Amino acid sequence: MSENHQQQSRASRPGLYQEITDKIVRQIEAGTLPWAQPWAGGPALSMPVNASTHRGYSGINILLLWDALFARDYDRNRWLTFRQALALGGSVRKGEHGTTVVYADRFTPKAKHDAPSSADDNPRSIAFLKRFTVFNIAQCDGLPAELTQPLAPASHRFPVEAAELLITASGAVFQRGGERAFYHQRGDYIRVPEQSSFFEPINFYRTALHELTHWSGAKHRLNRDFTGHFGSEAYAREELVAEMGSAFLCANLGIVPTVRHADYIGNWLTILKNDARAIVSAASHASKASDFLLALTNTDQATQAA
Repeated sequence: MSENHQQQSRASRPGLYQEITDKIVRQIEAGTLPWAQPWAGGPALSMPVNASTHRGYSGINILLLWDALFARDYDRNRWLTFRQALALGGSVRKGEHGTTVVYADRFTPKAKHDAPSSADDNPRSIAFLKRFTVFNIAQCDGLPAELTQPLAPASHRFPVEAAELLITASGAVFQRGGERAFYHQRGDYIRVPEQSSFFEPINFYRTALHELTHWSGAKHRLNRDFTGHFGSEAYAREELVAEMGSAFLCANLGIVPTVRHADYIGNWLTILKNDARAIVSAASHASKASDFLLALTNTDQATQAA
């Protein structure tokens, strides 16, 4: 076996997928969904960001960093590697323990007998995760003052302007009214009851963002698989994507995420226990959906400004 293959094998060891999945399963079984954290009274509502590059973390890393944020009661969702803290003139305090995040990639083994074959008998690439460690800025000393400024509190005024803008900018056929919320795949339209129909008005937006995540998966958009019928495993997987996609969008827009379809929790647990890669895949799809929809909003704003 080549040295490169050995390195990739160590980085991707199947236990890393299983380790992440086991962590998520424990949280769900304890009654806490990792994409619906108890934001009220806790850390400022936000998405995790690298304090050095200013890039947002994505996919499963959002859940891993949200978990660390709440478990350790940090008040800012900004993170750095050990070297990045040094490069900014600061340092990680002695004795601090970091948080594991992952980088997903693929590689193709050079030796044919080491690789699974594709339909044309050529070596097929293998997905792997590489772990690395980050620290919250609250674990560091000597960082520039601008990195440690508190985040502005989220607004709770209605209507939520940013959410209304996203609904409009998406270009989705969005119907308000009726008694049920759904995305109609064949008709390619969304229907959500009027805001006055919800016991909590903010749930209109949480529900709308859930359905917009479904909408994003259409074949001519992100092309996710909608083939499962109601109650099937494929249907439950798509609902898991929509749950997390809605949560990611909510956090971006200053809306506290909640669970919209708790009746699927049993199905999700079954899927996660049978497939160690399912939660990583679902979080990746959810992150792509969130990015896709937010990009449409940015495009719409740029067009109006032109």
